[in-house]
Amino acid sequence: MKKTIMIAAAIVLACTAASAQTLKFAHVNFGELVQLMPEMDSARVQIDAASRETQETYQSMMMEFQNKYQEYQQKQSTWTPAVRGTKEKELGDIQTRIQEFEQASQQDLAQLQNTLMAPIYQKAQDKVHELAKAQGVIYVFDSSSLLYVDSAQSTDLTPAAREALNIPADRTLESLQAELQAQAQAAAAQQQ
Repeated sequence: MKKTIMIAAAIVLACTAASAQTLKFAHVNFGELVQLMPEMDSARVQIDAASRETQETYQSMMMEFQNKYQEYQQKQSTWTPAVRGTKEKELGDIQTRIQEFEQASQQDLAQLQNTLMAPIYQKAQDKVHELAKAQGVIYVFDSSSLLYVDSAQSTDLTPAAREALNIPADRTLESLQAELQAQAQAAAAQQQ
């Protein structure tokens, strides 16, 4: 009886070890894929445009407040209490509008970003799933959040996913960063 249990346990261990050897794992740098996708460029442009419009409106509101506040400071001593009270209320109303605008615009920008990003993430995720299934992979890990990946035991799907997502081979996170910095500098130069 003991011998039969020992043999059964050995068979189970051997089968488990054999099946573990056939499991295929893969990893992909998902964040890199999403950031480098061509669709991400148009999303960035739309988000930046909305952000600029928001900033311009905010600055206009702040300028209105500052002008009225300067007028208040200069003329308050000459105004009657009724006029001074009206001007103080007007300043308070402008401050309230500015605060409400800040809150609403932050929510609007976050919603716009989510709306634009969702299909990009979905497309990248679908491509990774498609590649993993085609290669018989049972797990795909995001290498950007892993502490260690043994490249000998895990397939890197990033190059295949880059190709499937039409990301140019020479485009890297570093080149993207340089591109975005150049755009920011050009925009800053235009504002001056």
